[in-house]
Amino acid sequence: MDKIVECVPNFSEGRRARVVDEIVNAMKLRGVKILDREMDANHHRSVITLAGDPGAVEEAVFRGIATAARVIDLDAHCGEHPRIGATDVVPFVPIRGMTMDACVAIAQRLGARVARELDLPVYLYERAATRPERRDLASIRRGEYETLQREIATNPEREPDFGPKKIGKAGAVVIGARPFLIAYNVNLATSDVQIAKDIARVVRERGGGLPGVKALGFELKDRGIVQVSMNLTDFNVTGILKAFETVRAEAAQRGVAVLESEIVGLVPLEALTQLAARALQLPGLNVSQVVEMKLFGE
Repeated sequence: MDKIVECVPNFSEGRRARVVDEIVNAMKLRGVKILDREMDANHHRSVITLAGDPGAVEEAVFRGIATAARVIDLDAHCGEHPRIGATDVVPFVPIRGMTMDACVAIAQRLGARVARELDLPVYLYERAATRPERRDLASIRRGEYETLQREIATNPEREPDFGPKKIGKAGAVVIGARPFLIAYNVNLATSDVQIAKDIARVVRERGGGLPGVKALGFELKDRGIVQVSMNLTDFNVTGILKAFETVRAEAAQRGVAVLESEIVGLVPLEALTQLAARALQLPGLNVSQVVEMKLFGE
């Protein structure tokens, strides 16, 4: 395949497997490979990773958005993770033979179609953003679904890029293009969610912390612990190990231990190679030294 694009749609459903099955099944098209599926009951959110032919992926994601709009009711949705839509965010990532501009074009085309055919408000973000403040997903999601319901028709700052200035039970959709992002969480041995929120405030770039890091603090009620949830937007600037070490150090200052960490979705081999190189002080380590890359890499 000469051209490959990745898409990582996030859906506001993490508790009903049959609903997520229906959405995923709608996206199973020729030329598209479902790479990963993650469900999180606390966040009440699913993250699906698919890749393949750009045209086929675009069509698959449209079908996923249409299905989610039919089977998810945000009026009955409550979870830890911020959201404004049944299909909350849809990023396109260039993998092979694709430029970022080409991914922006896909985002724009899909956004216009979602608005036209599904009558949903659509916001463009990251590299596809039409306003500087909309490069930041958090800015678009400010106040979440409930606030957007009140403001979309009256506040010019909340006017969508495509679609109606009204919002129904499926909410709005955020679509964009970005480089590879690593979703990385660190779980802490405490039930005090304020500690997680305080650490998130320290480590995120917007608070003067680690460059290329977005972070929030959440409570995982079913486990009686809390989580520092991070998006590493450029692992070449701030990698997994640096993020982990920083969170661990901040937790230690507060007398709290790290229980574990987790990656949501997929991660590039290069990011793991960099992690190993730093942890083992092997500056010359690279992916070409991985035996599977010699055997199966292109």
